[in-house]
Amino acid sequence: MTDSAASPVVCTIANESMWPGIWSVFREVIAPGDTYMFPPDMSESDARAAWLYDGSHRRVTFAALIDGCVVATAIIRPNGIGLGDHVANGAWMVSQSARGRGVGRRLAEFAIDHARSLGFSAMQFNAVVSTNHSAIALWRSLGFIVVGTIPHAFRHQTRGLTDTFIMHRTL
Repeated sequence: MTDSAASPVVCTIANESMWPGIWSVFREVIAPGDTYMFPPDMSESDARAAWLYDGSHRRVTFAALIDGCVVATAIIRPNGIGLGDHVANGAWMVSQSARGRGVGRRLAEFAIDHARSLGFSAMQFNAVVSTNHSAIALWRSLGFIVVGTIPHAFRHQTRGLTDTFIMHRTL
């Protein structure tokens, strides 16, 4: 992969053919057990079922690509059913090689715009690990605020019980 300054980041709705690249990012991000509730040894089939959506029912998987390679992925879906389905829930994963290069921001802006186009009026993250400082800084810079703290809701693999934040913004 080349430097993202020379190669543009292309954000798109993911398709089946992108799964191997998405799985690579997914596996890399969950393996340390420091940012996601997913078990670090989650199987590929379970990950695929949890992450790869077909766009139906306002559930969408996104990919960010550099030179045709998946370097980040995100999902949006309704946070609730029925009378709560106007709020989107989102999740993002960026490969180590793409961090600090604006890829997460570009994908976030793309997915937030897409959420608006699907009729969502707000977006919420239900469990941002309080020690995930780069994610928290990104979300704050994009207008998200912490609306709640859940004490000791995450079993961080190296730090033990850690708080999670609920972060929210209107669209």
